[in-house]
Amino acid sequence: MTCLRMFETVPYLGQILHRWQVGQSTFLALPERGARLMNWHLTHADGSVRDVIHWPELADLDNFSSVRGGNPILFPFNARAFDRGDIHFWRDADDIRRPMPMHGIARQGKFRIDRADATGFSATLLPDDAARQAYPYDYEFTVGYRFASAGLTCEFVLKNLSSRPIPWSAGHHFYFTAPWEDGRTRADYQLTVPATRRLRQDKAGQLVPGPNLPATAALSNPDWIDTFHLGLSAPVATLSPATGGSSGTLSVSIGMDKKLPPPADATFVTWSGSPDAPYFCIEPWMGPANAPETKLGLHWVPPGRSESFVVQVGLAS
Repeated sequence: MTCLRMFETVPYLGQILHRWQVGQSTFLALPERGARLMNWHLTHADGSVRDVIHWPELADLDNFSSVRGGNPILFPFNARAFDRGDIHFWRDADDIRRPMPMHGIARQGKFRIDRADATGFSATLLPDDAARQAYPYDYEFTVGYRFASAGLTCEFVLKNLSSRPIPWSAGHHFYFTAPWEDGRTRADYQLTVPATRRLRQDKAGQLVPGPNLPATAALSNPDWIDTFHLGLSAPVATLSPATGGSSGTLSVSIGMDKKLPPPADATFVTWSGSPDAPYFCIEPWMGPANAPETKLGLHWVPPGRSESFVVQVGLAS
């Protein structure tokens, strides 16, 4: 049965948002600013609403790029880049030190909307002078979303327009609402990340051994915070009620086929700003932080070629 689809624009704090309704799901985005998906919520048959992707109440959008909510796009590199112990720098293949802001250049960047219709949107980064100084390549970086009644697919495409290889290791920073039920705490939910290696990043940017977590543990376990999960035996992380059953379970998948093994060095990152924050981040990345220096999870796009990174997020009924 075909579900209802509606697409419209709505005013919000002096900006024009794009809003999609697909079945019971509503998605809000501001594609021109960071290709940012801001909120996803689900309206149940009884009128109750589940906030899936968190967006806080704001008075203005002055610090839009740093708002803890939605899904900031991390490109070309994730989190903190270092060059020989100095944060917010990286060293390119020509041995030139270059600046690299936290989480890269896309989340604060301007984008051109290439497609906005009932299925979703696609937008292309328009690098400014600071972005070109940090990432001095001739390229096209596109973010494409497709929305469904109980999920979404997002694809990054990096097209190399130059005559030399281009490095990247991008990712997502989904802020998922947790807990999503009244009267619940994080202890009432469990997170599953099927990793065989867990790492963290030290103050000099190097990767060091992380906590000894089981594949499944309570969301309230502090060892989840700021941990990189690698050596994935499956490309899916799930967040579910601790009481069992699949109803309401959230899944985050790397790639289009959950039965295929994940790419080498593919990483899930788990993080939250505080134990009582109204969100918990499950972040699918191409590789862990500081990829240009450690080379772990660093990908190279050959001249004239394109490479993509696809993730899916879904809810079980």
